Amino acid sequence: MADLAFYTAAEVARLLRLHPQVVQRKLQAGAIPGYRIGREWRVEHEQLVAWLEQHSNQRARTPEMQIVENFFTPGGRLRSIPAQRSKRSVVLERLAAEFEPARIYTEREVNTVLRRFHDDVATIRRELIAAKKLVRTKSGVYKRTATKEPALQRG
Repeated sequence: MADLAFYTAAEVARLLRLHPQVVQRKLQAGAIPGYRIGREWRVEHEQLVAWLEQHSNQRARTPEMQIVENFFTPGGRLRSIPAQRSKRSVVLERLAAEFEPARIYTEREVNTVLRRFHDDVATIRRELIAAKKLVRTKSGVYKRTATKEPALQRG
């Protein structure tokens, strides 16, 4: 397990070159992910890096990235299943990426993975199967379907 590194609100302000009150307000509002311990805030290093990447104007955001950002909370929870088929496909692809391609999963294991994202695991499981992102065998086990990436990519 990797070592956890935490920053105080003042350290985050120094790192980002922001006023400490700005960082404090962003933490209280949930704009910056953090943990409140008594009156003090702590921000985990990996969460801060992810937040910076998410809010960076330096990267090109693909339509798929925008869909994922719209339908998932900053903490990674699924807000809702999109009604529009093209958006639903992107969200289901993101959820399917949580499953190893060659591994066989029991229904309980699938539910455990999906519960990290949403409480209605039965609906999401059915949607993944209907979209052919997961396959359920007659013996009741689940497998992730193969991705549709080309075997040879030009470099």
